[in-house]
Parts: sequence; C-alpha cells; structure tokens
Amino acid sequence: MKRQKSIKYKKANNDLEWKAILENETEANRYAAKCLAVCALVGVIAWLFNIVGIFIIPAQIMNVGMPLTILFFLIPIPVCRITGGTPRWVKYVVLFCGITGIFILSGAMPKHGVLAWAVPLSLSCHYYSKNLTRLTLIASWVLFSVSIYIGMAIGEGDLNLFVTIDGFKDIITERAKYDATLFSTFPRNLTDKMLREAALFFVLPRALILLGLCSICTTIAGRTRKLLEAQIKDSEERQRISTELDVATRIQADMLPCIFPAFPERPEFDIYASMNPAKEVGGDFYDFFMVDETHLAVVIADVSGKGIPAALFMVIGKTLIKDHTKPGVDLGDVFSEVNALLCEANSEGLFITAFEGVLNLTTGEFCFVNAGHEMPFIARCGSAYEPYRLRAGFVLAGMEDMKYQSGQIRLSPGDKIFQYTDGVTEATNAAHELYGMQRLTDVLARNTALPPAELLPVVKADIDAFVGEAPQFDDITMLCMEYLKRSGS
Repeated sequence: MKRQKSIKYKKANNDLEWKAILENETEANRYAAKCLAVCALVGVIAWLFNIVGIFIIPAQIMNVGMPLTILFFLIPIPVCRITGGTPRWVKYVVLFCGITGIFILSGAMPKHGVLAWAVPLSLSCHYYSKNLTRLTLIASWVLFSVSIYIGMAIGEGDLNLFVTIDGFKDIITERAKYDATLFSTFPRNLTDKMLREAALFFVLPRALILLGLCSICTTIAGRTRKLLEAQIKDSEERQRISTELDVATRIQADMLPCIFPAFPERPEFDIYASMNPAKEVGGDFYDFFMVDETHLAVVIADVSGKGIPAALFMVIGKTLIKDHTKPGVDLGDVFSEVNALLCEANSEGLFITAFEGVLNLTTGEFCFVNAGHEMPFIARCGSAYEPYRLRAGFVLAGMEDMKYQSGQIRLSPGDKIFQYTDGVTEATNAAHELYGMQRLTDVLARNTALPPAELLPVVKADIDAFVGEAPQFDDITMLCMEYLKRSGS
C-alpha cells in the first residue's frame, strides 16, 4: 500500500512538473518571438541607414540579405498567434527562424553579423533546457562556419582575406579596406590558402567565443530549470497543505454544533451560534449541550494564537469542558479541573479564555464561570441588551493550581444572553480603528427584538460594513440564547 501511494505521489509530482515545463515553453515561445520581432526592427533601421549612406555595406548585398533576414525574424509571431504557442514543435520553429535569419545576415555581412550569433543562444535560454541550448550551439557552429565561406564568395567579405589575390596587393590600402564600391568590383579568387586561413583566423576563434557564450547560456538554463523545479515542488507542497487545511476546516466545522434549530423538540429555549475563522482553521469555539433533561450548558471560548496549533488546543479544551460538565458539579470546579489538565500538556504555552453557563430550564437559574473572557450582554424581557459586568477569573492553561469561582443570575422567560469573542470588538478597518464595545452595544440595542438566528447575521453584517476591505485578523465567534419558557409550564 505504501509503495502504491509512493508511486502515485511521484507520478502526480512528475505530471505537475511536466505541466509547468509545457506552460513555460508556451511563454518562452511568445517572448522569443517578440525578441526576434525586435531584431527585425533593428534590421529595418540598419537597412534604412545603409540606403541613406550612413552605413557603407554594398547595396546589392544589403537589399537581398536584409529582407530575407527580417522575414525569418517575423515568421514566429504569426506562428505563435495561430497556434497559441502551445505545440511542442513551435520552439523548434522559433529557433530555426532565428538561426536561419542570422545565417543569412552572417553570410551577407560576415564582419557585421558575427555578434548576431549570440541571438539564437540567448533565445534558447528561455526554455530552461541545457540540451536545447547545446543543440542550438551545434546548429550555430555549422551554419556560422558555412556563412564565413559564403561571405567570402558572394557576401560582403573581408578584404584582409584577399591580400593574396594577384594584381590587388597594391590597392589594399586603408581606403580600400572600407570602400564598398572598390570591394564589389574586384574578382574573388579563393585559394586553398585563403580557405585555411579563414578557418584558422575567422571560423575557429569565433567558434570558441560561441562555445564560451554557450557555457554561460547552459548555466543560466540549468540554474533556472532548477529554480522552476523547486518552485513546482513548493507549489505541490502548498497544494497538499491547502488540501489538508480544507479537510481540517471541515472537521473543525463538524465538531461545532451547526444544525439549527438545535433542539426543535425543546420549547423552553432558542439558541444560535456562528464562528468565522480568520484562517483556514481557528482557535475560537462554541458549544451547547444538554447536561441532563432540565439543564442546558452553553460554552464560548478563544484560544491564544492562530492556525493549526490553536485549532488542536481548541479540540482539547472543548472536549475537556464538555466531559467535565456534569449534573450537580459546580462550574468553578469544572474549570479548575480543566485548567489542571490543560497545564499538564501545554508545551507551546497556549491558553484559553472561556465562558460557560448552565441554565436550569425549570427555575431560570443561570450559573456561570468566566476564565478571562469577554463580559456577556443580557437583554431582559422588553429591554435592550446591556453588558453584564462580572468578575473574570484567570485564563485556562495559564497557571497551575488555579481555583475558579462560579456565579449565578436568574433569568425570566423572554430574557436573552449574547456572548462573543474578542474578534468582534477588535475587528479593525483600513484606518486601524477598532469596532469596539460601543458599536456592539448600539447594534445589539437596535435589534433586541430579533430572535437569535436573525440577530447574529445582523451583527456580523454590521462588523463587515465597518471593516470594509481590511483583512480579518481574528476569529469572529458569537452565541445567543433566549429563555422562552420554564420547563413543565
């Protein structure tokens, strides 16, 4: 099984790498075509300079060689537009057109075209392939060597190679070396000696220069290919992590009560809660459950930190609180025991602010305990929500041997309790202003009559309107419970 998974992983990784290489080739074809189009524009400018006399290359040579060179430089543009640059053969067309254009230019003007042989090698770097760069070098070597001899026979040539021509030694002067008209009038008698000298003093040195340039280009191609492969691996790893985070998000969401109405068979109360994590997974949590037939427990808490560590600690805290909340057990003792257990396994130094309350559905007595959490809001029947100031104990997992004290209030039918995490009041807009207690108090007061399922979306919409386009930095969790009637009445 492990071997099969390993094979599947490698295949998926290879497929991803292959896809990235193909995408790069498509982009490389387009960029290389644009580069050759620029070279074609340079050729047009050089041709115009020659026509007006700024350059002194023989007109019959320039008027034949330059148009053909420009034509081959422009061919890749329509090829890439028609094909989209995606077929694998397009790169060979692009490089063929580049090499052929330079070959024509070099054959017509060997002296002026020698530097142009750097163009094909430079273009090959776009494809991040050492082998393709080496293939381009070999093709350039062959055609470059041929172009030297073509230039000697019919091209611009180099007067220095013709000093052995009978009857012309006396006219090879400084003026004659640069006189295109004079050069075009004398016969070109190529001898074996001239061909050998051309190989030794023209072809070989320039070929060595191309070899040195090729070493630079292959190094660039190799290093860039490694960077691309590393980027692919990083992308694959990020994708794997993203997938795992999506699963973790679903698992965390499934751990929180999310089916509403939560207890449709219980007419004594109505309850609603929501949690919006700042990251894929959050450290906030809420919970509500029946302790027994007449007692409803509600919990809301906030773990320090963000992301996976906070989410894992959240799971532990939520499980411990629920497991230790039992009939007849004082909530202060529940938090004292939970704190002791959390402190035993807390190497990361995390802590939890938490609020838990248990409502006696028969009497309306609401017992609660607060471990460093926000103060709740209470709306008495017919009155607006107001913050209920209570003494908060120390956070859970913050210090060993802590003892927590519980408190209690009595609720009447129609009373509501709203509890939240600090992600609500500390929501920040683009101007770095906090949402704050006053805005929360105002929005709750304006919407006191709403049932819990309608109140929380209204509050969240008000927070979103205040925050605007600013990023969410903290989890936003809210819970609202309404005591409707006494049990048995």
